[in-house]
Amino acid sequence: SKNLIITKSFFNCHRRNIKMLNKLFGLDQNKTSVKTEILAGLATFLTMAYITVVNPAILSTDGSGMEFGAVFTATIIAAVVGTLIMGLWANWPVALAPGMGLNAFFTFGVIFGMGYTYQQALAAVFVAGLVFIVLSVTPARKYLINSIPKSMKLGVGAGIGLFLAIIGLQGAGIVVDNPATLIGLGDMTSAPVVLTGVGFVIMAILDKRGVPGAIIIGILAVSIVAWIFGVSEISGVIGSVPSPAHAFSLDFSLLMSAGFIGTAFAFLFVDFFDTAGTLTSVANITGKVNDDGEVDGIEKALLADSVATSVGALVGTSNTTSYIESGAGVKEGGRTGLTAVTVAVLFLLCLFFAPLAQSIPAFATAPALIFIATYFMRNIKDIDWEDVTEYTPAVLAAIVMPFTYSIAYGIAIGFITYVIIKALSGKQDELNSGSLVIALISVIYFIV
Repeated sequence: SKNLIITKSFFNCHRRNIKMLNKLFGLDQNKTSVKTEILAGLATFLTMAYITVVNPAILSTDGSGMEFGAVFTATIIAAVVGTLIMGLWANWPVALAPGMGLNAFFTFGVIFGMGYTYQQALAAVFVAGLVFIVLSVTPARKYLINSIPKSMKLGVGAGIGLFLAIIGLQGAGIVVDNPATLIGLGDMTSAPVVLTGVGFVIMAILDKRGVPGAIIIGILAVSIVAWIFGVSEISGVIGSVPSPAHAFSLDFSLLMSAGFIGTAFAFLFVDFFDTAGTLTSVANITGKVNDDGEVDGIEKALLADSVATSVGALVGTSNTTSYIESGAGVKEGGRTGLTAVTVAVLFLLCLFFAPLAQSIPAFATAPALIFIATYFMRNIKDIDWEDVTEYTPAVLAAIVMPFTYSIAYGIAIGFITYVIIKALSGKQDELNSGSLVIALISVIYFIV
């Protein structure tokens, strides 16, 4: 009798919880279920879990001044907070985390390239987030999205891919310094290079076969082989949560300088359009695009993303952005914010695996960077290759980024070239105020 009462109480509680979740996320309205949403969240998490290892590895590169453990915790906090806001407030099945490309620019472009401290770089990210928030609640958001030429958006995306690729190739030892030619080929028979190749092949094959978590599986496979054969050492699996030592350490001393403004603009530009592209893609799949071609609820989603960037900077990491990997969960049937909440909970559990994350060798994360780069490079296929005034500035922007180790320089040179070529080719009518303003800011940036 007591067991029957307990069983009935359990099922009554379960029904109440289901009703609560249905009301909160509109499950019936979106023709989904709690089970479907949770499985979708798991799929999304597996495809982007690599960021918990890769982001700290990039930001804590020797000489940056940042600690792996502190960035590890900051990465997860930023992902959890941003994804919860997206799920609970915007009710979108989209997960957020520090963005690839932006983290590389933060370390190699801003800290190493421009000589900023990580505190000053975090301040630039924070300012970019604040401007993003303003743009998200004003008509300027829609204007900016529509004013940037498609070819330049695609060129910048491809450039980020090349930027990630050269960082990954260097981390693996495949590309090395050469006094005669600037860069050269490393020792292709060394263990790190061979294991990088193995990891890359694993990721590509698993991705082709539709296996969720192809990247994180590849990272772990390479790491395990390295630990077994003594190429690298493992310091543990589960441990205490590292302190977010870089939290609230922003330095605004360069706030009014041209370099700071240009850096913040670069962070903003890439984050803004990367987010817009991701959310638009998800909206098309989930049926959030109305008959007028507008995306329902994108204002809340954009605002959630922009708030996450500022929060991420405060806790000590580079731009937090919406992940295109959210498409994995959408493919599994995820349609509401419950998918995002599931991802947030899974990220939170990762906090206790800091020792394992710190044991991942650089050559295990290198193939992840190279593999992700190939995804970014797909952007170039949609460039208008019949119009020289479109593809030359776009390609130039893409090429400049890896060779100058700066996303900002690629954007600046690309837009200056775009405006000049259009104006002198008799196509000045194709120029809009958005492109002209970016080109002008870029010229001022180089002069000052």
